[in-house]
Amino acid sequence: MKIESVFPETVLIIAPHPDDETLGCGGTILKLKARGVSVHWLIVTTIEGVSGFPQERVPVRAQEIESVRKAYCFDGVHHCSLPAAALDTLGKGELIGAIGAVIKGVRPDCIYIPYRNDVHSDHAAVFDAAVSAAKTFRSPFVKAIYAYETLSETDFGLRPDDPGFRPNLYEDISGYLDQKISIMSLFDGEMGQFPFPRSEDCLRALATLRGAQANCRAAEAFMILKEIR
Repeated sequence: MKIESVFPETVLIIAPHPDDETLGCGGTILKLKARGVSVHWLIVTTIEGVSGFPQERVPVRAQEIESVRKAYCFDGVHHCSLPAAALDTLGKGELIGAIGAVIKGVRPDCIYIPYRNDVHSDHAAVFDAAVSAAKTFRSPFVKAIYAYETLSETDFGLRPDDPGFRPNLYEDISGYLDQKISIMSLFDGEMGQFPFPRSEDCLRALATLRGAQANCRAAEAFMILKEIR
């Protein structure tokens, strides 16, 4: 009797902004790559030409993205190049089309997306567009969709109608936490000193908490949105 692997063949990590993938899935990405899985990174937004962002940061950000690409050994990096902090001002069709084009090109059997009720409006917009683009009749090859949590976004969501991020899937990243934190440090200016939420202390604390819930030393947590077996 053939036993199917629990690991997918091709994964697409959808990040509203570069660093979301590392905060939410960094250890999981490293674990998947170690097991030979093809992992692609979709960065939805850009700061280039966007009001409110210092444009001298544009080439620096490009170099950070390249350094992170090499650190993870991503099989592909994809860009929608839509304006950061302004996705909610775009037509829904534009965002769905941009994300959907990448999904159709990569043909992943598994997708990771941000949590719907994160405080950042870009995260909510990306969630809605990704779910729409990955509908079964549009993308029948997508067999699983998981939502990840993002420090400083998921934990600061205060909507009174939101039951909160309630994980039902845990990935043991005990052997990958240090490398995840090292990669996160490649994003200059995104990390700070505790009690800043995107700090090494907080990354380790969250991994320890999720690890305790999963009976391991460190874990990342997800919400299963869809699984077809």
